[in-house]
Amino acid sequence: MKTTVTALACLLSTAALAQQAPAAAPAAPPAPPRYRATDTKINALVHTKLAVGFDYAKRHLNGKAWLTLKPYAYATDSLRLDAKGFDIKTVALVNGEQLQPLKYTYADQNNLRIQLGKAIAPGTPYTVYIEYTAKPDELKVKGSAAINDAKGLYFINPDSAVKGKPVQIWTQGETEGSSCWFPTIDRPNQKTTSEISMTVPAKYVTLSNGRMVSSTPAAAGLRTDTWKMELPHSPYLFMLAVGDFKVAKDTWRGKEVSYYLEPKYAPFAKQIFGNTPDMLEFFSTRLGVEYPWNKYAQIVVRDYVSGAMENTTATLHGDFVQMTDKQLLDRDYQNESVIAHELFHQWFGDYVTAESWSNLTVNESLADFSEGLYAEHKYGADAADSHRHRNLRLYLRSAPDAAKQLVRFTYDDKEDMFDVVTYQKGGAILDMLRTYLGDDVFFAGLQKYLKDNALGNGEAHQMRLAMEAVSGQDLNWFYNQWYFGTAHPVVTIDYGWDAAKKVQSVTVKQTQPGQVFRLPFAIDYYVNGKAQRQRVVMTQATQTFTMPLAAKPALVDVDAEKTLVWQHTNNMPLADFAYQYAHAPLYVARREALLAADALQLTDPAALKLLLSGLQDPFNNLRMVVAERLKLQDKNVAKVAAPILRKQAAQEKEPHALASLLTALAKLQDKKDEKLFARQLATSPSYAVQAAALQALAEVNPTLALRQAQALEGSDQVNISQAVVGVYAKAGGLSQWAYVRDKFDAAGGQDKVGYFESMGAMLPRLQDAKAFAEDVDRLKGLAIQYKRFGADQPIIGMLQAAAQQQAATPNQALAEKAVAEIQAAQ
Repeated sequence: MKTTVTALACLLSTAALAQQAPAAAPAAPPAPPRYRATDTKINALVHTKLAVGFDYAKRHLNGKAWLTLKPYAYATDSLRLDAKGFDIKTVALVNGEQLQPLKYTYADQNNLRIQLGKAIAPGTPYTVYIEYTAKPDELKVKGSAAINDAKGLYFINPDSAVKGKPVQIWTQGETEGSSCWFPTIDRPNQKTTSEISMTVPAKYVTLSNGRMVSSTPAAAGLRTDTWKMELPHSPYLFMLAVGDFKVAKDTWRGKEVSYYLEPKYAPFAKQIFGNTPDMLEFFSTRLGVEYPWNKYAQIVVRDYVSGAMENTTATLHGDFVQMTDKQLLDRDYQNESVIAHELFHQWFGDYVTAESWSNLTVNESLADFSEGLYAEHKYGADAADSHRHRNLRLYLRSAPDAAKQLVRFTYDDKEDMFDVVTYQKGGAILDMLRTYLGDDVFFAGLQKYLKDNALGNGEAHQMRLAMEAVSGQDLNWFYNQWYFGTAHPVVTIDYGWDAAKKVQSVTVKQTQPGQVFRLPFAIDYYVNGKAQRQRVVMTQATQTFTMPLAAKPALVDVDAEKTLVWQHTNNMPLADFAYQYAHAPLYVARREALLAADALQLTDPAALKLLLSGLQDPFNNLRMVVAERLKLQDKNVAKVAAPILRKQAAQEKEPHALASLLTALAKLQDKKDEKLFARQLATSPSYAVQAAALQALAEVNPTLALRQAQALEGSDQVNISQAVVGVYAKAGGLSQWAYVRDKFDAAGGQDKVGYFESMGAMLPRLQDAKAFAEDVDRLKGLAIQYKRFGADQPIIGMLQAAAQQQAATPNQALAEKAVAEIQAAQ
């Protein structure tokens, strides 16, 4: 699964806000979470056969289930099934053609406890039949920050009440949502083949796991489609979807590859998903294990509760991947990476499934790792390293998460496992292990893990054993440190040159509390334009490494491969960083040099020169890094940077980099840039550029920008709408508030975050009590919903600023009350 959590965390943590409220006092420590054991197998699922139909008016599913099971290790006379909020009509043992009624209890509406009437020996198959009605909208279940709902089965606009919104049904099984729509043992260490028959309105398309084996007319206006999965998979990976989808088809090695989209987006299916066959080929070849299933489908749905989900053979995506050809001009790899992520799960998660949620790393860390792996294959080293480093920074920015283990046998709720440790830190740890072992050995280890545990379950120890088997090394130290330990190294790096002995020294000091990490890494010494590599292993809190050289090196590049999971302070002179930018080849090395220059740009002309040189970097992300960090409020920086920014903006082709350049130029508030902003707004094919140009125009000609924003109110593009709101925040007033409010209300969770800065900036100028209250209420809701990501602090700052500016009015009291409610919220 790809969650929306990390994107929200990134947006919230990088918001440039003027006000910050003081941090609240720490709460009392919670009770320690209990140990989470892998579910004991009393009965093992063998085959699941379902026949379902839908009551759109009631939002019910009417189902029949035939479950074949075997007692696992011991004889048993009972069966417990997960079944959430069902009306149970029949429970029976299938005895040939006969149904033998069985006694059962279902008092808690969650656990269906069945008496089988006799003891059944281990390994002996039996089948129970259950007729039921599932009522997902009547369930009292809660989701998490990662998966914001847990009712399993979703009716989207079933009564067609929302004009223009499609009617759909879809499911979400992870973690235990499948038992909201069919009875099962809803645990990841269960595996079962499946057959799902859906009776649906004949006008709709269906999708489920495996292959469609039949499609036949049913009652008037209805059709029954049957999908069969002939290889076992876990219940949380079951899926179905029903709706008005158009299907585009590809093939890969003779297998069907298909894309299900809303009709509006069907013409762009190959542009959206067209790299899927290449991903299938690349991953199959790289892993040495061919894609194991008989088809691969991807479907895009409305109102999805997370990012995307790797249902076996049938990945389900949120509608953020669904774009027109013009929108695709602005698409970055962050959007496409979800396609690689979910596909890689078909091996790591579906073919071999985490034995328990404690071991979610063997699913999600591998899928996160795959994003950089495919970027490296398709778009090159800079794109891959940029993606990986962004993910690592997300983890490093979240201090509370450093206290968590990657493999966690204690947690409050299984949903808590879906975090930046399991995803971003876990993916970075795999990159580090790949660097340490080398590609041939590392991928041989992944292959062995997949083959040894095919169609079964795995955990981190089995991954370790596979890596040890192919490498011939004991890797307990690595797994104990990174999988079963916590935190990461925090280091300082210092340098010394002994001119008499011609020896370069490097002293690395670990300053984090607690354990000392064992760190293997490479040091590159650049002498006369050539790099000499030294491989070292740090095992002490402070350690000095030496290297005899022909001459004093122009650069000593520590962690030259740039895959260590650490925070480091590099005490290197600016001249060395300048050399590093020019000569060290990797993205992270160049970025580090530019950030070193950024820190000194106000006081050192050489630093400003180095920073500005990044505007010509061959990789667009680093050009954006520079544009975003130039301190243009300083007159000296502005004087030097302005002509270089204008020259780069005139020749920039990459839309996101051009948008960053326009945003930077806007900070100069120079009327001479007005024509550039107006021209880009009028002529650029990129929505990202248009949005940046509109907001930039507001800095030099607010009146014109306000007219242009009003003309763009009809746009359905999120970034244009957010830019319009940004202009209204600067130059608009009460008459524009309704537009701002309605756009915020209509936005999805992640898109809402893109409005809150502007809504906070607009708040002090809303004198009208009703409009002020509406703005406060929405900001408060966002602050509470995303408090765990730090949204509360900037929003509290906004509310306090508004209260101060509207002192001695009822609005002041309203804002202060909202602050108190945010601070009190858990």
